[in-house]
Amino acid sequence: MNAMFSEAKAKVSHRLAMHLHANSFQMRNTTPMVSFTFDDLPKSAATTGADLLETHGARGTFYVSGGLIGGETREWPTGDADDLLSLHRRGHEIGCHTFSHRRASDLDVAALANEIMRNRSYLRALDASIETETFAYPYGLGSVGRKNQLKDQFQTCRSIEPGINSGTVDLQLLRAVPLTDGQMDRAGIERLFDDAETNNGWLIFYGHDVAEQPSPWGCSPALLNHALEAAARRKIPAMTMAEALRCARA
Repeated sequence: MNAMFSEAKAKVSHRLAMHLHANSFQMRNTTPMVSFTFDDLPKSAATTGADLLETHGARGTFYVSGGLIGGETREWPTGDADDLLSLHRRGHEIGCHTFSHRRASDLDVAALANEIMRNRSYLRALDASIETETFAYPYGLGSVGRKNQLKDQFQTCRSIEPGINSGTVDLQLLRAVPLTDGQMDRAGIERLFDDAETNNGWLIFYGHDVAEQPSPWGCSPALLNHALEAAARRKIPAMTMAEALRCARA
C-alpha cells in the first residue's frame, strides 16, 4: 500500500510540475540545437558512447549519481571514477542526479539538499574543477514541491517528458526524448530533427547504455551514430546542456 501511495504521489507531483512553471524562459537561440544526455553513467556510455560523440566533434552531458559509481546493476556495469574523470577531461559535461538516485518527489527540502551536497562533494573530491550546472530528475519524474529549490541550485533540470523545447520553456522541467532502440528508430529521429528545424527548437535526447545489445533503456551504437549523422547533415550543432543554454540566452 505504501509503495502504491508513493507511486501515485510521484505521478501527481510530476503532472503538477509540468503545468506550474518554476523558471519560465524565452529561448533566443538563433539556430536549432541538439543535446545528447546519458543517465547513471553506464560504462558503455562513458566509453563507446563518448567515443562516438567525439568522432563527430560533439560532447555530451552525463548525469551522475555518486552512490552508483563503480557498481553493477542487472542491466550494465557502471563506470568508475576513472571513467568519470576521463569524460570531464575530454570536455564532456558532468551533470547531477541525486547522490543515491532517489526521486526528487520522495525527498523533503532537507533530504534533497543533502543529496545534492553529497553528490557535489563526491564529484569535487575527484576533481575540484567539476562544476555541476545542470540536473536531471532520477527516473524522469519532476516534483512540484522541489522545483523552486532546484532552481536555486541548477541552471536547468531535465525530465523525460517528451517534446522539443522551443519558445517559452520551464528551465526546471525541460523536455527530452528517448534515444533507445525499443522506442526510437531512424525515421523517428529524422522527424524530431524536422520538428526542431521548424520550431527553431532545442532537441534533447536521453538514454543510458550504448551497446550492440542494449538494455531497454539504452541504444545501439548504430542508432546513436545515425542521430549524430543527422545533426551533422542538417548542420544542427550538438552541444552539452550547459552550452545549449548559453546559446538560448544569446
